[in-house]
Amino acid sequence: MNDEEYFEEQPVELPIDGTLDLHTFRPREAADLVADYLSECRKRGILDARVIHGKGTGALRRTVHAALDRLPFVERYSLAGTGGGGWGATLVRLRPLPPGGEKR
Repeated sequence: MNDEEYFEEQPVELPIDGTLDLHTFRPREAADLVADYLSECRKRGILDARVIHGKGTGALRRTVHAALDRLPFVERYSLAGTGGGGWGATLVRLRPLPPGGEKR
């Protein structure tokens, strides 16, 4: 097993503070990561989140927005303003969990 394979298999612990920076992740990981991270934010009562995807070509931003479009607990999202990263970040508003938690 080489170093790349070893680190690829290790889980990454992210602080759940409402800001997800995707710069250190592979683009193919983005959609699942965004869904999992925002779900955990919601469980912790963090309803306003910021996803940093960078400006680049816009491919990662489109991936993030497509993932957000598929999440039923996303109330709305928009590109961040000038002080929040501009078009290199997306602000997300989540719907609160219903009393008693999510229905299965």
